[in-house]
Amino acid sequence: MKTEPPTHAPHGRVVPLALGALGIVFGDIGTSPLYTLHECVHFAGEATVRPVDVLGVLSLIFWSLTMVVTVKYLTFIMRADNRGEGGIFALLALIPTRLRTARSGAIGWAAVLVVVGASLLYGDGMITPAISVLSAMEGLEVATPAFKPFVLPLTCAVLVGLFAIQSRGTGQVGAVFGPVMALWFATIAGLGAFHIAHHPAVLAALNPTYAVRFFEAHGFHGSLVLGAVVLAVTGGEALYADMGHFGARPIRLAWLAVVWPALVTNYFGQGALMLEDPAAQRSPFFAMVPAGPWTYALVALAAAATVIASQALISGAFSLTHQAVQLGYLPRVKVTHTSRSAEGQIFIPEVNFVLAVACIALVLTFQHSARLASAYGIAVTGTMAITSIIFFEVTRTTWRWPMWKALPLLVLFLSFDLPFFVANLFKFVDGGYVPVVVAAGLCVVMITWNRGRRIYVERVESIAPTMDVLLEKLSSKNVARTPGACVFLTGRVGGLPLSLVNYVARLHALPLNVILLTIDIGHVPYADDDAMRLEALGGGICRLTIDRGFLDVPNLGPLIDRAVARFELPIDCAEVTYCVGRETFLATSAGSMGVLSESLFAFLARNARSAATVFCLNPAQVIEIGSQIDL
Repeated sequence: MKTEPPTHAPHGRVVPLALGALGIVFGDIGTSPLYTLHECVHFAGEATVRPVDVLGVLSLIFWSLTMVVTVKYLTFIMRADNRGEGGIFALLALIPTRLRTARSGAIGWAAVLVVVGASLLYGDGMITPAISVLSAMEGLEVATPAFKPFVLPLTCAVLVGLFAIQSRGTGQVGAVFGPVMALWFATIAGLGAFHIAHHPAVLAALNPTYAVRFFEAHGFHGSLVLGAVVLAVTGGEALYADMGHFGARPIRLAWLAVVWPALVTNYFGQGALMLEDPAAQRSPFFAMVPAGPWTYALVALAAAATVIASQALISGAFSLTHQAVQLGYLPRVKVTHTSRSAEGQIFIPEVNFVLAVACIALVLTFQHSARLASAYGIAVTGTMAITSIIFFEVTRTTWRWPMWKALPLLVLFLSFDLPFFVANLFKFVDGGYVPVVVAAGLCVVMITWNRGRRIYVERVESIAPTMDVLLEKLSSKNVARTPGACVFLTGRVGGLPLSLVNYVARLHALPLNVILLTIDIGHVPYADDDAMRLEALGGGICRLTIDRGFLDVPNLGPLIDRAVARFELPIDCAEVTYCVGRETFLATSAGSMGVLSESLFAFLARNARSAATVFCLNPAQVIEIGSQIDL
């Protein structure tokens, strides 16, 4: 009987987990009613939108939510989990190695696609906090035009406060996130139901023929409205990315029982209000309540909801960066775990700072959510299409689905993803270039770092002696054996680290006990603490390989203690010396990378965190051995 691998998805009662998912997973898509319908009905720039166009747009929104979120993500994509974890990198881990790596050893086509998708997600994470908070603050203008000068300063202040509290982690405030979002969804559902009751004819938009008639009436120009309709489904990727935090069942329950009905009801309520009062088209969401105190209350609730929505995307950027580092696509950064019980709750200062500066810069540059919405969409739709393609590869190569079963799903998914993507390309000049430029830069960084590390390993392998040659040299009188134990860190399973080669060549000495330590980051979220292997090589040298998952924190001190006790090594852990390499990359024209690529790689390497810091080593036990190398 086949034993299923352990899952790291949370265990517990479904309802409390679903409530927590409301606060983290559905913040982005849950606050889309703030701006989506307003952008959709004004795509043609007309002063007053015809009632039939309102029904057509509502039909497009409803069926987009149904097919993209309910059918694609909840029904199919979320079945592709990596031991309970989701997300685009977790999806990559499910496909065979031959698709992740090319024959030459370089990055494979599937990995390139995932790197592009991950880079686009960073663009999404940069725009979402800006547009969400700004659209909430703009509700003050509906209450009274006197607040217009304060919209931008208040938006920037909220964003500064949002990023300032990131170091505290979501654990302390997570208990209130779910109830606040539950109140939000109850409020928008109640407002929508109220206006639908006054104009129930709006429910006719549930019929997909209104969407078809919309395209028939407007032709090619009408298809461009998809660039605004996609705003309704942004955040759908978060359902999959955050699956490891709450589990698939709670997320599905929260969507089907609360979020989906609330969103549809509110969108249709806004449409009913516009059919009844065309003046509401200027700001249909905040026009759902009377001007005055009710508007202030709705703005306050919307501000809280948008902060929570932004939190989810920011946390997602932290997790994405951590996974990229562990899988070898980004240099090492500082990762702080903000919760002892939830390993996925992390804080990365570098990412937090960059996102904060980018969000505030976007707000000050675009100054209005309608203009900022033009920058939104390309990143989301690009990632959606890539997810569909990689999922197709999982069904074919991992699950062994026949083509007749897998291909129709891919066609169905792309029939929504590609029209959305193409429609958003027309917004490129108006602001859509922002996430594309960001994604392009990140792609260059990720691919350069991955390629540079591969070439570095190949170069070291070409100049390092074999183990037999080293052992022969150690047996001679030319190398002194000194008391103590030394751990040499190496990223290559089976090879000799450059630090060890330089140590012996320059000092003509070596401790009596030597451990060649490799931390092997696997394509699983977490590895067991006892997942380690020891191989005796002779001459007092042994090779220790410790398996870690791409979400694990490799704290080497306790791991070495466990290895010494388990394999009964004659080593005093308190006296161990850790040797780490510190390479300087010359970036000359003689290398195979090229001057520009190697210069970028050298810059990233200089600014990466040292191995001693990443592996939580005691500084008093660490020595660095430098070397110069040209890639």
